[in-house]
Amino acid sequence: MLFNSLEFVLFFALVYGLYIVFVHRAQNVLLLVASYVFYGWWDWRFLGLILASTIVDFVCGIKIGATEAAPRRRLWLWVSMTSNLGVLGFFKYFNFFAESLDRALAPLGMHADWTFATIILPVGISFYTFQTMSYTIDVYRREMKPTHDFLNFAVFVSYFPQLVAGPIERARVLLPQIERPRRIRYQQLRDGFRLILVGYILKLVVAENMAPFTRSLFNQPEHHHGLNVLFGLYAAAFQIFGDFAGYTNIARGISKLMGIELMRNFDQPYFATNPSDFWRRWHISLSTWLRDYLYISLGGNRGGQLILYRNLMITMVLGGLWHGAALNFVAWGVFHGTILILHRIMKPTLDTWSDRLPLNRPIFKTTLMILFFHVTCLGWMLFFVKRLSHVKTLLINLFQSVEPVDITLLVVVGLFGGMALMMDILRERHPTDEEPVISSRGGRLVAYCAGVAVLMMFGAFQSSEFIYFQF
Repeated sequence: MLFNSLEFVLFFALVYGLYIVFVHRAQNVLLLVASYVFYGWWDWRFLGLILASTIVDFVCGIKIGATEAAPRRRLWLWVSMTSNLGVLGFFKYFNFFAESLDRALAPLGMHADWTFATIILPVGISFYTFQTMSYTIDVYRREMKPTHDFLNFAVFVSYFPQLVAGPIERARVLLPQIERPRRIRYQQLRDGFRLILVGYILKLVVAENMAPFTRSLFNQPEHHHGLNVLFGLYAAAFQIFGDFAGYTNIARGISKLMGIELMRNFDQPYFATNPSDFWRRWHISLSTWLRDYLYISLGGNRGGQLILYRNLMITMVLGGLWHGAALNFVAWGVFHGTILILHRIMKPTLDTWSDRLPLNRPIFKTTLMILFFHVTCLGWMLFFVKRLSHVKTLLINLFQSVEPVDITLLVVVGLFGGMALMMDILRERHPTDEEPVISSRGGRLVAYCAGVAVLMMFGAFQSSEFIYFQF
């Protein structure tokens, strides 16, 4: 069931109509039933998978919290970790390793028929697996107490607005909101409808209008040359931002309507001036998860510069593999690990020069943003290509071929990409995501009407999956 479908609009209208009249406990029962219906809409067979994950981590949390013996606590933590990572690894990476083995055996005249074991990837498994893992880790670290209420925990694991594409919520933030009665405030209603509208504009107007150009670029890279490659990469950057940030905004907006706050997952990422700044702004729930549960566990910045660089690279490579078992995702992780390390190496020199250069002047800062945006686009090329050999093709075609730019591509990127940037420029000027960009109610009403008009005129309303449903 897609957010951008009539089925979801009717589904949410029914759920919300019941939600606002139910008392707290009944609301949680409704949320659990609605979440299972929402997830089962894709494939009901995977409901058993999410239920099993819920039961395992619920029991492990209680067992970890019930004992002071370190060996027993570690045992139950490992039960949770191996269960979650085992299921994730099987569904996400089995096909990749099976096909790799088949290719490795081919030169020896051997062939393994894996067609009988082709594995279908459950929607959202990477997101809810990381979410439940954070719960048992936090209980193990004594950063929260385990819950003994299975209903509340099951709602936390399967909460439908953010179930299939995040943000990846921490139990110590989301679970208390599920456990206590919720009161829906006017500000939440106002912000919720605003986020939903912005989310649909980002998805249906920005991302969907970029999609035909990016599909053509990455499916047939040999047919694109010169500035068409460059603007195609711009389109890819705006497509993935509009698609993913659009989903997050809709999820957060729906949650606000129900009195539940989800974390902000994007903070104007294309205004980043360096790789560290980018990962403070892009997919914040994943980057902070990797930092807190992987990077710090590896040792973080303790142990010297070489250890720090090693930890950064491992974290980013595994972050790339989180997206899928493919060499382009590994390369994407290596790329971001490399530029993070280079930035760390250069940081002392940059700090030394910071007093001599006009770093805080708008023109200089804007120049840095533009330069790093192009670095980010190079990363998106690695992310989107079907084969790594296509990277060479695209780069050769970009620099060794002159071809008039496709006017339609230029207009779409300029118009809808510019629209996304303008919304972010307005948001960047305000310290919090909840603070209205326009202070007057009349001004906000005009802006909302304009947003609806843009959505109606330029929105692509055919049901198209969000990119991160594949992860």
